[in-house]
Amino acid sequence: MKELQGWKDIPIGTAIIEAGSSIKYLTGGWRDNRPEHNKDKCTNCLLCWVYCPEGAIIVKDDQVTGINYDYCKGCGICSAECPPKVKAITMVKEPKLM
Repeated sequence: MKELQGWKDIPIGTAIIEAGSSIKYLTGGWRDNRPEHNKDKCTNCLLCWVYCPEGAIIVKDDQVTGINYDYCKGCGICSAECPPKVKAITMVKEPKLM
C-alpha cells in the first residue's frame, strides 16, 4: 500500500490535476483547534456530517462514531451546527507537537 502524503506535499499552486486527489493527502496537520465528539450527548441528528466540508465525520449505522483527524482541518462547522441544546461537539485547542 502506498503511503499517504501530508499537506506539505501538495503541489504548489493548489492545482487539482486529478479527480479524487484529496484522499491522497493528509490535511489534518494544519489545524489549531480540533472537534471533540461526546457520544453520550449526541442525538445522532447528523447535522455535523451533513455540513462538514471535509467529510471527516465518521458515521456507521446512522450514528456518529468519531472524527477522522487525518482530514479534519479544525474549521468548527461541525460544532457550530450541533444543536445548541445538545452541544455534543466542542472545539478544543490542538496540542502542539515538539
